[in-house]
Amino acid sequence: MRYEVDFLVIGSGIAGLSFALKVAPYGKVCVLTKGDASEGSTKYAQGGIAAVYGGLAGADSFDRHIQDTLIAGDGLCDKAVVEMTIREAPERISELVGYGVSFDKENGHYDLHREGGHSAFRILHHKDNTGAEIERGLLQAIHDHPNIELIENQFAIDIITQHHLGQHVTRHTPNIECYGVYALNGNTHQIDTYLAKVTMLATGGMGNVYSTTTTPVISTGDGVAMVHRARGVLRDMEFVQFHPTSLYNPAEKPAFLITEAMRGAGAILKDIHGNEFMHKYDQRLSLAPRDIVARAIDNEMKLAGVDHLYLDAREIGKEGLMNGFPTIYAKCLELGINIAKDMIPVRPAAHYQCGGIVVSTEGESSIHNLYAAGECSCTGLHGGNRLASNSLLEAVVYAHNAAQSACKRIADIEYRTDVPDWNADGMVLNEEMVLITQTKKELQEIMSNYVGIVRSDLRLERALNRLNLIYRETEELYNRSVVTEELSELRNLIACAYLITKQAMARRENRGLHYSIDLKK
Repeated sequence: MRYEVDFLVIGSGIAGLSFALKVAPYGKVCVLTKGDASEGSTKYAQGGIAAVYGGLAGADSFDRHIQDTLIAGDGLCDKAVVEMTIREAPERISELVGYGVSFDKENGHYDLHREGGHSAFRILHHKDNTGAEIERGLLQAIHDHPNIELIENQFAIDIITQHHLGQHVTRHTPNIECYGVYALNGNTHQIDTYLAKVTMLATGGMGNVYSTTTTPVISTGDGVAMVHRARGVLRDMEFVQFHPTSLYNPAEKPAFLITEAMRGAGAILKDIHGNEFMHKYDQRLSLAPRDIVARAIDNEMKLAGVDHLYLDAREIGKEGLMNGFPTIYAKCLELGINIAKDMIPVRPAAHYQCGGIVVSTEGESSIHNLYAAGECSCTGLHGGNRLASNSLLEAVVYAHNAAQSACKRIADIEYRTDVPDWNADGMVLNEEMVLITQTKKELQEIMSNYVGIVRSDLRLERALNRLNLIYRETEELYNRSVVTEELSELRNLIACAYLITKQAMARRENRGLHYSIDLKK
């Protein structure tokens, strides 16, 4: 099938849905999502959204939030981007409220949490399932809008550029343009052609590059990999954030997140013997930025030879836990852990990709008419390490900026009607799924063991050698097989793993989330 739309959005999280709602008055909008509409990283965001908004007068300021972000980013943030994003926050939050999103209040004021790296209470939240509440509100607004079509079970395979018209495109080719995407229809198993004047990538992260991650199974770096193949610009891929506290339950994937807000409410990290240890690493203790806390936990686990440590939330009290963290309380109780009486077993897990598709302050990538927002993008806000709860804020700010830019330009963009449909001639259905599943496991083990929280020159070199081998094997399989979602996801994960490893090798200093035993800060 062949479709033409004004605005094509790939992804249905906070970034994609916010963009869709804002461009809808200016043309036909189509939102493609690879699974169910709600099944993205936004839904799993527990903590909340950071903003200087609606708290007690004088308790916080833009300058404090800006400074906290810059400190967490370890000197690598774009200061102008940080200032713009944080000063825009109140207006963007008000828009979410206008869409029906509910944030918790107490005594007439927003009940603000505090998280690691923040010098003030500024996290707006809805219990401990803020992302799910935001997703609910935005999806309702999407379904109510007559100019937006949302189609589920559509897997974007590749961005359409001059390459598909027969032109040789390299990283040095000027004026690469996006004409839409090829997408695998999960219902018909055919690859459809979507032509668009403007395309927005809001495809989320790539947590499944690693064995243990808090991200959903659909987080396979699809947008980043597509831009990589289209010869777009990518940056800061070495900065992979590991959340310090995922629930230790090896049988469960993705790993269940224990929000940082719990530490903000008084929970304390303890070693396997029940002793505090963060004083050995940072004066901010359990509320240090995530890169510091994750490395501290990793080191303590290695010293003790154990698979997890503990988070002690007992001082918060049963009522505080049940009211403030009902999702976590119920989840732990299912596993026989009463967090009002028992410590929570935790360990770090891959959580967020700070780098990605380089975009301007208007959200446009290096490829013309292609925008990106949310975790797949690299704006300069996070630098070497994202400050807790700045991700949802970045997504909604950049979705807004991108929408403003796209709406101004849409009338001057024409469809490229000479784009050919996908050619699957000569392809055969590969029935050896074991090749895909085993390679994926191998990839995740390589990345977890060699390109994780702590790295070295030898580990990175070994990872690159292994990745080059499985890349060649997978490309040979892809080039003779009928395209499937599983095979495409594997290709995307390999591309992301390669980019993380290569850019980690290129960074010859310990900064933010990149830490090597062979380097000095």
